[in-house]
Amino acid sequence: MDDIALAGRIEAGHHLLQIRVYYEDTDFSGIVYHANYLKFMERGRTDFLRLCGVHHAELAAGAGGEALHFVVRHMELDFHAPARIDDVLTVETRFRELRGARMVLDQVVRRGATVLIGAAVTAAVINAAGRPRRLAQEMREKLGFAAG
Repeated sequence: MDDIALAGRIEAGHHLLQIRVYYEDTDFSGIVYHANYLKFMERGRTDFLRLCGVHHAELAAGAGGEALHFVVRHMELDFHAPARIDDVLTVETRFRELRGARMVLDQVVRRGATVLIGAAVTAAVINAAGRPRRLAQEMREKLGFAAG
C-alpha cells in the first residue's frame, strides 16, 4: 500500500482519516482512553499536511530556508460519546485560519454519523530556537492560504 492511501483523503477541503480502535487504545473498561483521541487527531493533522504537500521532515530539515516545527499551542476539546475496541473512526480535519505563525484547525472524530469528540486546535510554527515563524508563501499556498 502506498503512503498516499495510508494518509486518508481530502474531500471538499476536509481531510478524512480512518482509524481502527485497538486494544492498546482502550482503558480497563474497553473504552478509548481520553488521551488517545489526541493521538488520533495528531495523525489527522499530520496526514492532512502530508496530502497538501507539507512534510514535517522537510520542514525540520530547513526546506523553507530555516528548520521549522509545528507545536500545539492551545486545544479545546468537547467529548460527546465513547469509542470502543474494534470501532472504525473517522478523524475529520479542516483548516479554519492561518495567520502569522499560527494556524487554527477544527477536528471531529466520528463513528459513522455519531460525533464522539470535537476539537479546536491552535498550532504555532516555530524555529529550532522556539521563536515563532511565518510559513513561506509556497507552504501557505499548499495549505490553501494564498494571501497573508
